Amino acid sequence: MAEGSRRFTAREAIGLVATGFTELPAPEGTYGPDGPLSWQGYDAARARAAARTGEEESVVCGTATFGTTGAGTAESGRAESGTTDSGTVTAVLVSFEFGFLGGSLGERTGDRLEAAHTYARAHRLPVVSLVATGGSRMQEGMRALVQLQRVARQSALTRAARLPQIAVLRDPTTGGGWATLGAGADVVLALPGAQVGFAGSRVRPPDADPAAYTAEAQLAAGAVDAVVPGHELAGTLARWLRLLGDPSAESAPPPPALGGTELPATGWEAVRQARAPRRPRAQAYLDAYFGHRAAIGGDRCGGTDDGMLCGFGSRARDGRTVAYAAQTGTATRPAGYRTAARLVRLADRLRIPVLTLVDTPGAANDAEAERQGAGAAIADLFTAVAAAETPVTTLLIGEGGSGGALALAAADNTWATPDSYFSVIAPEAAAAILKRGPEEARSTADQLRIRPQDLVELGVVRGVVGPRPPGRPG
Repeated sequence: MAEGSRRFTAREAIGLVATGFTELPAPEGTYGPDGPLSWQGYDAARARAAARTGEEESVVCGTATFGTTGAGTAESGRAESGTTDSGTVTAVLVSFEFGFLGGSLGERTGDRLEAAHTYARAHRLPVVSLVATGGSRMQEGMRALVQLQRVARQSALTRAARLPQIAVLRDPTTGGGWATLGAGADVVLALPGAQVGFAGSRVRPPDADPAAYTAEAQLAAGAVDAVVPGHELAGTLARWLRLLGDPSAESAPPPPALGGTELPATGWEAVRQARAPRRPRAQAYLDAYFGHRAAIGGDRCGGTDDGMLCGFGSRARDGRTVAYAAQTGTATRPAGYRTAARLVRLADRLRIPVLTLVDTPGAANDAEAERQGAGAAIADLFTAVAAAETPVTTLLIGEGGSGGALALAAADNTWATPDSYFSVIAPEAAAAILKRGPEEARSTADQLRIRPQDLVELGVVRGVVGPRPPGRPG
């Protein structure tokens, strides 16, 4: 069996990720014989599960320490390159014991999960859930199922307290546990090969493709941020906890320009510079700006867009956490806009400043993009940026194509590089709309006043950034 799909016990999973763990006392409760349904043999089944696993319930809850000097990197799935970091952080940790009645949720489970979240809010700690569950407990019927509402309420309260929640999906993660603690977390990681899906293996259609119910399939569908090998999980969690636990009221300064420094003489020259194949793209800017970073991926609606890079990073210059959403020069898909909106809202809630990099010829306008809700996705990103209370900084690094680019831009804190342009629409399309011939695209570009210096004069951008001084980090 592969390392990632191994069914760790609750304590083994804790040992895999934490350097220290102190269990919280189990809350007291009054429970009738054989549970709320008086299910014959239920108490005996619980006793056998306790004897087999050494646990009294299907979850173990406590406070845990994550990270040591030289902790591992966060590169896996969609996580991106960077250096290692160090330091420890404390969080409330919930670990499921699948050997205890399939890790199912019952009333006692709900009591423990509520107590864990209550403790986290009282002590201002993030919550990490190591999920391995088959769903709600049959022997408790609807009293078990309504625990999902209880868990959702506790998660919502923790979210309102501006505390991050991270889930790690173990094998298996199905049913209500996936639909609450798993999919409802701010960052969702998974072990390779883990079975992940709302429907467990015994209740799926007989002809269902088992490959669709895996961590890898959920990653491809935008429901999981990264699939992380077990030996990298401790470092990955420590990094995420450090990044998400570093709020700041200061805006992120725009990165320095990495490309040409000469301002274009004409509008068409601005277009040519922005479209140059060798112009620095988002990846180069992110590499220069951050010492290390970790990515989120997917819109949680079944879609992904590799042309929109989103995540959190530690600035190379001062170590501050900054969230980022960066276009890579392609036409942005609806999933890309939804992922960026998700990033902005998460950063806003955690009070982490945001940096956006604009570089797109425009929103994808094919039929499939329309079917995927392009207009609604762009509108949602406009709203997320406009409503954000955390400071948002934007740097135009290439093409700024119409509303598909503007949706990612801060209204009062947008900057431009010398090799960029912003336009109401591409000059070629503008000429066509104005019933001009293709040969007039160049003159139309001048009329549109799309050069960086024009944008400054028009009040669209605050200024044009220069190159980074030698020897100075981004």
